[in-house]
Amino acid sequence: MRLKTLLLTFALSLFSVIVVAGGGHDHGQEHSHSAVDQTTVNSKATKVITSLIKNNKLDKSWASIAVNSSEKKIFNGRQEWVVSFVNEKIADAKKRKLYVFLTLTGDYIAANYTGK
Repeated sequence: MRLKTLLLTFALSLFSVIVVAGGGHDHGQEHSHSAVDQTTVNSKATKVITSLIKNNKLDKSWASIAVNSSEKKIFNGRQEWVVSFVNEKIADAKKRKLYVFLTLTGDYIAANYTGK
């Protein structure tokens, strides 16, 4: 009898965890499960730039730079958004063009100066 009670308690506990953590819950992060359009991806990439500046990863002069281009490219068999920004105020010519990589749903992947 005790074993049945224990198993029933375990099963009910597990069921409640599954119901609470189902697929429709919010992570508290901004992300989507459907593809975003170019306007949305440009906005998300600009927010990435703001975050990188806030975390001292980029010079503050990037704050006023608008999107130069955005397009979908394939990397390692996976399609991604690549959004570029050009900052003529940067002395090092190799670091004037910044690329922000996002998933098709608009989630941030990475940023670099090579575009690769």
